[in-house]
Amino acid sequence: MGNADDKAESVILQILTTVVFTFICYLTVGIPLAVLPSYVHVDLGYGSVLAGIVISTQYLATLLTRPHAGQTCDLIGPKQAVVYGLIACGISGIFLLIAAMFAGTPWISLLFLLIGRLVLGFGESLVGTGSITWGIGQIGATHTARMISWNGIATYGALALGAPLGVILTGNLGFASIGASIALLAVIGLGLSYLKRPTQVVTGDRLAFRRVFGRVLPHGLGLALGSTGFGTIATFITLFYASRNWPNAAFTLTLFGAAFIGTRLLFANAINRFGGFRVAMVSFVVEVVGLVLLSGAGVPHLALAGAALTGCGFALVFPALGVEAVGLVPPSNRGAALGAYSVFADLSLGITGPLIGFIISLYGYPSAFLCAAIAAAIALILTVLLYRRSFRMAPAVTH
Repeated sequence: MGNADDKAESVILQILTTVVFTFICYLTVGIPLAVLPSYVHVDLGYGSVLAGIVISTQYLATLLTRPHAGQTCDLIGPKQAVVYGLIACGISGIFLLIAAMFAGTPWISLLFLLIGRLVLGFGESLVGTGSITWGIGQIGATHTARMISWNGIATYGALALGAPLGVILTGNLGFASIGASIALLAVIGLGLSYLKRPTQVVTGDRLAFRRVFGRVLPHGLGLALGSTGFGTIATFITLFYASRNWPNAAFTLTLFGAAFIGTRLLFANAINRFGGFRVAMVSFVVEVVGLVLLSGAGVPHLALAGAALTGCGFALVFPALGVEAVGLVPPSNRGAALGAYSVFADLSLGITGPLIGFIISLYGYPSAFLCAAIAAAIALILTVLLYRRSFRMAPAVTH
């Protein structure tokens, strides 16, 4: 019994000492998130469209470099990928510092901001994929779901902490402190990385990336459809509340995040017990109920309940389908599979804003959550089909 407890504690320790790099990385992402639009619009004098482009530049860079990040993990090792990613995060902080120095020359400041955002997006993809692959290499593939779950907790926790921290830093020390704090966080992360042992690069035949992408494509589509609810709430919940003259829209986002993290903490082991597809199916049902409740909410309390249910439902979608996707490729392609799978979440969050915004312009805010519910329902149907296909494939795999 004692050995089992010791092993469980060792697994948890390995997970926590690996996701700390994800936490540091996403702090560097979160800290400038709430202050950059204001800096571009108010301080530099550019329009809101350009302010939005500055923010989305990072997401575009992350999306485009996910495949490279996965292949980097497979070829030179996940620790090295994390180290390169943290260096990129630190460099992005330096570019922010330079941008602050040229605030009196708006076009130069904007140029350095855009370069910094591109570099940060590259760093994010390396650290995000590298941390998960590094952790799985240390604790074994049987703990993939737990590793992905805790990595998500670190991600959303850091973003939730980083945004208000950035506002406080800017208010007290000025915009330049954002760049300095990002560079300092990267240095701390690099110091911690040298204390943690690397995992061996898994040798063996490697599938071409297009073949890896093809294998995870159905699971990625389910993830993309399921992520629509999160993207819709994150982008439009405050405007939805304003259209109803309801107060405390920010609390809805807090409740969504708390439900998300709480579900991951309480039910992360459910994927190992019941399988990724079963957990994903239940998750999508809960998400659909939450989004339908949000779309028909006539009072704030119903909207809060809908947001909380959506957070609970969305929480395990990524790890549940991710476990099944990664299981379709050999260990030597694990990083590439994670990179390819993560692309769909990035793509979904990038598309959701303009697409749902167009739907809102035609049919109003409740239609946004209803469309997201339909997307989650389609993801549920897709997952059921994948689950059934897995039974048909099982004998061939065993053979």
